[in-house]
Formats: sequence, structure tokens, C-alpha cells
Amino acid sequence: MKNNTFNIRNLALCALFTALISVGAFIKIPLPGIPFTLQTLFVLLAGMLLGSKRGAIAVLVYIFIGLVGIPVFSGGGGILYVLKPSFGYIIGFALGAFVTGLIAERKPESSIFRLILAGLAGTAVIYALGLTWYYFIANYYLGTPMGAGALMVSGFLMTFPADLIKIALSVVLAKRLAPFIDRAMLKEA
Repeated sequence: MKNNTFNIRNLALCALFTALISVGAFIKIPLPGIPFTLQTLFVLLAGMLLGSKRGAIAVLVYIFIGLVGIPVFSGGGGILYVLKPSFGYIIGFALGAFVTGLIAERKPESSIFRLILAGLAGTAVIYALGLTWYYFIANYYLGTPMGAGALMVSGFLMTFPADLIKIALSVVLAKRLAPFIDRAMLKEA
């Protein structure tokens, strides 16, 4: 999926994934303790199917439209959203899509193992940025001290099992959808 040119089809695919990530913010699946959304599923799929650059662009457009005030984030939108503890995960989406795409696009036909590795790496990046942002906003801006242990339990251990399901689902969907996306994107000459 290496193609450095942007054409109408590529832009449409980026826009499609921007829309899917936006919709995924509002698809909430309640679990005991903490509900989860499908944003990360679509972020990982953007990286796996569009590649590193296009996947990151789709997420960056999502972040941009959320910050200008369109309520596409799970808790609304607007520039002040950067002060929410969960905004670090949203920042992580862009880098997570890039890393996922970088690993997945190394071969034209990605193996299941490579896609699993890509999904795990992208999710790790999302957690790394998300947990770091959460810690600093909670402790230094909101003044609600949260230790590293409590943060790991609430921000990682309670949500990671659901993210494993989303990684598995993204791998299955990527394998099924890749031939259609490949046909839609113009190949390098």
C-alpha cells in the first residue's frame, strides 16, 4: 500500500476512516466497571488498511475537527478538550495509527502475525501517551492526585482485555477488507 500521491480515492478513504473513528466514539459497549468505545478499532484499521501516512492523516483530521468544536470525541469537542485527562489517548490515536500502519505495510500481503503485532504496537503507543497525559492532567492540572498504581488499574488493566478483543477484530476485518481497499487505492506505477 505504498503510494505517496493523494488522489480522490485516497482522500475519500481517509475521510471514510475519519468518519468511522467519529462514529466509533459513540458506539459504547457497556462492560462491568468501564464501558468501551470502538474508536481504537477504527484507528487500528486505518493504520492496517491505509498505511502509516494515510492512517495518521485520517486520525489527525478527526482530532482537528474535534478540537474546532464538532463533538466527535466521546465526551464532546472543542479546544478545551485538551485539558481532559482522556485527551492523551486521542493524541495517541494518531501515533498509534502511524505505528500500526508502519508495521502492517512492510509487506503488500500482511500476515496475521504481522497484523497482530501491528495492532499490539499501535495499542501500546495509545496507552503510553494516554496514561502519561492522564497522569499529568489529573495530578498537576485538576489537582486530583492519582498514583501510578491506581492509574495502571483504571487506565490500563480494566480496559486492556476489551482492547485485545478490538485488536483481534481489527485483524480479522483487515484481512477481509484489504483486497477491497487495495483495489480502491491506486498502486504505485
